[in-house]
Amino acid sequence: MLPETPAELRAAIPALTEGIYMNAGASGPAPEPVIEATEGFVRHHEAAAPMAEGCYPSAFDTFEETREAVADFLGVRPREIALTQSTADGISRVAASVDWEPGDVVVRTDLEHPAGVLPWWNLEREGVEVRVLETEGGRIDPDAYREAVADARLVCFNSITWNYGTRLPVADLVEVAHDAGAQVLVDAVQSPGQTDLALSEWNADFAALAGHKWLLGPWGAGVLYVREDVADAMTPAQVGYRSVADSTAPVPELAAGAPRFEVGTTNPAPYVGLQTAIEVLESVGLGTVEDHIADLSGYLVDELGERALGPADPESGLVPFAVGDGEDADAVVERLAEEGIVIRTLPAPEGAVRASVHAYNTREDVDALLSAL
Repeated sequence: MLPETPAELRAAIPALTEGIYMNAGASGPAPEPVIEATEGFVRHHEAAAPMAEGCYPSAFDTFEETREAVADFLGVRPREIALTQSTADGISRVAASVDWEPGDVVVRTDLEHPAGVLPWWNLEREGVEVRVLETEGGRIDPDAYREAVADARLVCFNSITWNYGTRLPVADLVEVAHDAGAQVLVDAVQSPGQTDLALSEWNADFAALAGHKWLLGPWGAGVLYVREDVADAMTPAQVGYRSVADSTAPVPELAAGAPRFEVGTTNPAPYVGLQTAIEVLESVGLGTVEDHIADLSGYLVDELGERALGPADPESGLVPFAVGDGEDADAVVERLAEEGIVIRTLPAPEGAVRASVHAYNTREDVDALLSAL
């Protein structure tokens, strides 16, 4: 039976019996139905499928079911979805597959997670220029952005910034980049599960995300969105039997759309867990989840006062704040963990920590955090 309220969601998450968890922006604790579905598929695939439908048909059916479920959840076409292992995996597949030339420019912001930094750094040895757009308080200056992307080949930014919790105007930023002739890759991992996301409305060329954060799915289920016309014009850097329409054809043809970015054998169980995670959140109601997060993040920011470092009116469940005078952020996070409260440090802003409040959290959780600071 799936949970239907935030309270039932909380009761369905085994990890929450051990304390207060406020770190879904890093990794969300899975509800029991997700764990059971993931474990159950492993047992079926390894114990029943070999003598029944076969391990490969079982896995391939799961991949297609997941593709359909994810596409429906994100408001895109199934052929625009490639199944990956993580956000970093998806970004790296795009970075490796663009036909780069020396002098090409990649623009990223200074707000990116390492997943949106390292693939571009790695391209510098091929003569690609990486231009870092400086921001202020989690905001992009429109004029500075327009100037930075004027001669870019590709632009990379977050949909929701992982350190400030700000929501960037993705569709507007995409339009400016496209007008300049640049493609856009959105690190969208902080959006699904805490917002009701219609990915097609962004008109981005690529978006990478994963199921183990706000979606509360298992590790290992990543998603790469590639807009259909963009995918059909690209040749992935790596190809395998899942990249082509018919792996036994004398002259193979790449699969239509984003599935050409898939390669070969991978564990299907996390994708079963991802399907169930989507069902769980839809059962609670994405509107209910978003409202609950807004209420708790607003309450937390109000109580933090001047220590809050994100928007005064929070735009997500990611709430950064400063530790007390003379305190060390790492020491504070460690001390709170010993008291059964899980948050995390941030590399920027300097000396900051971050709490992630989700639908399973309560005002009592927030009060406990505030009392422990």
